Amino acid sequence: MKKQGNTGAAAPGAGSLVSQAARALGIALDFEYPADAVLSRFFREHRALGHRDRALIAGTVYGVLRRLRWLRRLAGSEATPWQLLLAWLARGEGWPMRQFEGIVSVEENRWIEKVKRAKLDEGTLAERADLPDWLCERLLAIHDEADVLRLAHSLNQPAPLDLRVNILKAGRDSVLARLRADGLEAAPCPLSPHGIRLADKPALQRHALFLDGSFEVQDEGSQILGFLVQPGRGELVVDFCAGAGGKTLQLGALMRSSGRLYALDVAEKRLARLRGRMARAGLSNVHPMLIAHERDARLKRLAGKAGRVLVDAPCSGLGTLRRNPDLKWRQTPTAIAEMVARQQAILAAAARLVRPGGRLVYATCSLLGEENDDVVDAFLAAHPEFTHLSAEDILSRQGIAPGTGERLRLSPSAHGTDGFFAAVLEHAGTASPS
Repeated sequence: MKKQGNTGAAAPGAGSLVSQAARALGIALDFEYPADAVLSRFFREHRALGHRDRALIAGTVYGVLRRLRWLRRLAGSEATPWQLLLAWLARGEGWPMRQFEGIVSVEENRWIEKVKRAKLDEGTLAERADLPDWLCERLLAIHDEADVLRLAHSLNQPAPLDLRVNILKAGRDSVLARLRADGLEAAPCPLSPHGIRLADKPALQRHALFLDGSFEVQDEGSQILGFLVQPGRGELVVDFCAGAGGKTLQLGALMRSSGRLYALDVAEKRLARLRGRMARAGLSNVHPMLIAHERDARLKRLAGKAGRVLVDAPCSGLGTLRRNPDLKWRQTPTAIAEMVARQQAILAAAARLVRPGGRLVYATCSLLGEENDDVVDAFLAAHPEFTHLSAEDILSRQGIAPGTGERLRLSPSAHGTDGFFAAVLEHAGTASPS
């Protein structure tokens, strides 16, 4: 068996694309960089690839990353990227043997036939779920085996493409009508009143409605967080971990571009991207603010003044495995413990900005209790001036009914969204002992 197979230059056609996918996969499997960054760089270096070719390569790479544990059982624990790719095409994509003609050697052809015939024993729960052992154990602490399997299998499915209609510029019905007129299969999202779900993943960067700011790409679960914040017109609102500003744009639209909306982040590049998006969205109330850390002295002028504060905290991202399947292989328990300490510090710092009677929303796209309930419970124990509000009640009054109880818990298996957690806390006005 060749160690790397067709990883050199190849003639145009299916063989060339499979070879290109193997090269990209080999880089991604080093787990030195996120898979989306690896693919972005790979496509920049191979500009001749068309949209469909890029989609095929990306889909193949992500397919292997999603089912890596299963594929290593099929192909062997020491399988090369090329072998893992062939196993995925044979068993994951269901390629018939004739489709490998001209792509593999005679020896590889025999090996693929064996892979196609291979029968595996049931394996451990982690193997059946395509999860590392440590992550499976953490999920078993809060779910039973059947729920872990359902959740894991849903995380192994590609995510749909969700859009959020910018209500400053358009209504959902008009955007739906335009997308359908352009030949795109689109439907309202089941939960978000501003959400649209596309059946496919077309390139939308040049679509007229994207260019004029009528919609943004945003997962439906992420959109629900904005409705938990529920900012009012004329309020002072803070997006404490704004990033590139997807949720900031939503909050600004819900505020009808009134009041003051501060978008805080420690990364200047992310905030720079937000400025262009603000202009396209037609927002004039957003004030990006670069901070050095969560205790930056510049935050003192906002202390006790914000009616709403959103903390979409840096987290493991394990709720986004449909989009970022490499995270389950790149994350570690040690990294998550460090993340929890950071989350606790950020939440405590953000709480200082909330005025009496104001609302603090803590959210992650994690599935783990230590990043979610444990952080909130520890915060409440140390800050008796904050009390719980029911996420379900807040959403139901806005016509949104995920049915998740006092704290929001969204998952692809139950809701068709990325995995999200959120707790809504209200400043009752009592001074904190800390």
